[in-house]
Amino acid sequence: MNLKAKRPSELEELLIDAEADDDMVQHSPPVVSRAWLLLLGLVLVALNLRPALSSLSPLLRDVSASLGLSAAKAGLLTTLPVLCLGLFAPLAPILARRFGAERVVLGILLTLAAGIILRSAFGEFGLFAGSIMAGASIGIIGVLLPGIVKRDFARQAGTMTGVYTMALCLGAALAAGATVPISHYFGDSWNIGLGFWILPALVAALFWLPQVRQPHGAHPVAYRVKGLLRDPLAWQVTLYMGLQSSLAYIVFGWVPSILIDRGLSATEAGLMLSGSIIVQLFSALAAPWLATRGKDQRLAIVVVMLLTLAGLFGCLFAPLEGLWGWAILLGLGQGGTFSLALTLIVLRSRDSHVAANLSSMAQGVGYTLASMGPLAVGVLHDWTGGWGATGWVFAVIGAGAIITGCGAGRARYVNVRSEKVSP
Repeated sequence: MNLKAKRPSELEELLIDAEADDDMVQHSPPVVSRAWLLLLGLVLVALNLRPALSSLSPLLRDVSASLGLSAAKAGLLTTLPVLCLGLFAPLAPILARRFGAERVVLGILLTLAAGIILRSAFGEFGLFAGSIMAGASIGIIGVLLPGIVKRDFARQAGTMTGVYTMALCLGAALAAGATVPISHYFGDSWNIGLGFWILPALVAALFWLPQVRQPHGAHPVAYRVKGLLRDPLAWQVTLYMGLQSSLAYIVFGWVPSILIDRGLSATEAGLMLSGSIIVQLFSALAAPWLATRGKDQRLAIVVVMLLTLAGLFGCLFAPLEGLWGWAILLGLGQGGTFSLALTLIVLRSRDSHVAANLSSMAQGVGYTLASMGPLAVGVLHDWTGGWGATGWVFAVIGAGAIITGCGAGRARYVNVRSEKVSP
């Protein structure tokens, strides 16, 4: 069914909620007491949702050399956390209904901290096991935070979504740029460089602790959404989410190694990744606003994906003197691809219950699919001994993202509806 694109006010009303099957969550008034403490807690938690992913890549060569990892194993190491984002995301609403979203966030922050310590201090086994724990933790928290924003900041949902996105990007940028200098400061110890990021996780848990004592009401009414897995448009949204995420996690996992092999130092490569991520702040905020001004989002999707591919090929093949320009181009593209993927989930849904279920499908299946990209890059590098063949991975994933994105960008709704279920 064709439709007119939703305007920003409508997007704010449909901010995706992991507990959207709960009628009381959808209709309860926003909580105003201790709002600033909650806001600070949300920002600190969001800051911790990317460092475990972006801190490893600048040190990947050192870690591999220290533990004797092959390129294929290193590729698996970059793949596992992303795979866990998808596999564990569906657990978030189940845990939230059983224990409450606030308690789950606190507990999973501690699990994230444990994963960071495990991967930095217990050799090869700890490196892989800790990466799994960190990825699972990020996958669960990442689904829960938007629902808390919707419930407690309903009137400022659009602004808070922007703050949330900026905190994600800032956390990723800080970890990408600071991990190598921290490692060098402590005697070139990659263990300390990776383990340092337990500190912001524990600080976030401390500031989040008061939220577990706040009452948020009962949840007596449930909603059911059927048929998403049979809907072609839902699959196009999901595949676009997964394919653009695959390129993003290739950047997190491998671009610093590519730049180091091209002649940059580990510090320079980390700073370049950090700068590229910071640039994402601008396009992440601007792309959805511009995309909702047209009749659909297809043109916007093509533009941001072409920017992303240009930046990737520039980092892979362009002369070293111009690498900063290509890194900036990459950041502008990827900030737009990610924010448009989130926007499409809302635009293609008739109501917030459908959006919540489509979000679960897009994140669960999409992130699982996304994990194959970093693995493919590692395997190809192991087979060929160089990075040139990686360009084919970029091209195939990018072309797939454009094709599925053009399908998802059409002004239509997924052909499903939400139904109230009697208790």
